[in-house]
Amino acid sequence: MPYDSQVTRTNVSALIPEDVARVIIDTVPQNSAVMGMAQRMPNMPTNQQRIPVLSVLPHAYFVNGDTGLKQTSNVAWENKYFNAEEIAVIVPIAQAILDDLNYNLWDNIRPRIEAEMGKVFDQAVLFGTSAPSSWPSSIATGATAASHKVVLGTGTDIYSDLLGVSGCYDLVNSDGFNVTGALAGLGVRARLRDLRDGNGVPIFNRIPVQDATRYELDGVPLTFPLNGCMEGETVYMVMGDFRQLLWTIREDITYRVFTEGVVTDNTGAVVYNLMQQDMVALRVVFRVAWQLPNPVNMVNSSSVTRYPFATLTSA
Repeated sequence: MPYDSQVTRTNVSALIPEDVARVIIDTVPQNSAVMGMAQRMPNMPTNQQRIPVLSVLPHAYFVNGDTGLKQTSNVAWENKYFNAEEIAVIVPIAQAILDDLNYNLWDNIRPRIEAEMGKVFDQAVLFGTSAPSSWPSSIATGATAASHKVVLGTGTDIYSDLLGVSGCYDLVNSDGFNVTGALAGLGVRARLRDLRDGNGVPIFNRIPVQDATRYELDGVPLTFPLNGCMEGETVYMVMGDFRQLLWTIREDITYRVFTEGVVTDNTGAVVYNLMQQDMVALRVVFRVAWQLPNPVNMVNSSSVTRYPFATLTSA
C-alpha cells in the first residue's frame, strides 16, 4: 500500500476575510517596541522601494568686496532601499482538538502570533538576530562601528554612562541628532531604582501616568519592552533618534487555513500530512522592511562616524 501519495497545495481554503488581515496590520506594531517608536512610512507598492538620502550639503561663502568672486557648491543624494522580507509561521493542530474546543481558537492564537512577530522584528532590527541579508546592519552593529558603544562601568556610575560626557546621550547629540527615546531590558530598572544622589534621593524618579509607570532619561521616554526582545542580550540599552529609523510593510499579508497539503522540514521530509493525519494548519505571512537613512547633517558630515543611536553594553 503506498504512503507517498499526497494532496497538493492547489487545494486550499479561502482567505480569511480582509477585515481580519487589517486588524493584524494595525496590531503588530503595538506588539513591537521598535515600530511603536520609529517612523512608519507608506506601504510599499512592490517588494523593493528606493529612497533618496541627502549625502552632501551645500556650502556658502563670504564674498570678498564688491567685485569678489562668488564660489560654487554642490548637493548630492544617494540611494537606499527598503527590501520587504517575510516573517511567517505555520500553526498546525489536530482536527479532533478543534472539535473539542469550546472557544474560538483564532481569537486565542492571533494575539500570540502578533506578539511573536513584533519580537522577531525588534530583535532583527536591534541586534541582527536571524535578520535577512537584504536588511541594513542592526542598530547594535551600527552603533559599534560608529564608536557609539558605551560599556557599563566606563563612567563613575550608570548615570554617567548614559547622560554624562561621552555617555550614550552625548554620543548621539555630538553627531547632530536629538535623542527621542530609549529601550532597555527589564533588569535595567533595578539599576536605575538603586541609583541615588548625595542625599539618598532616587535620581530616576518614576512618573505616574494613567495606566502605567514611565521612566524618562533627560525628558525622553525610556521603555522596557515586555515582548522579550531585550532579554538575554549583552546590550542593556539602545537610545537614539528613533525618527531616523523608518519601517514599512508590503501590504499583501495572508492568513490562510489549510486542511489539505503537507508540512515539511528543511530537508524536505514530511512532518505533517494534513489530510492523512486529519489536521488543520494556519499559515501567517507578514512582509515588512526597515531602513536607517542616516542623512548628512550640519554637525557631522562623515557617514563613518555619524550615527543616530548609541548602546549601553555589558562588554
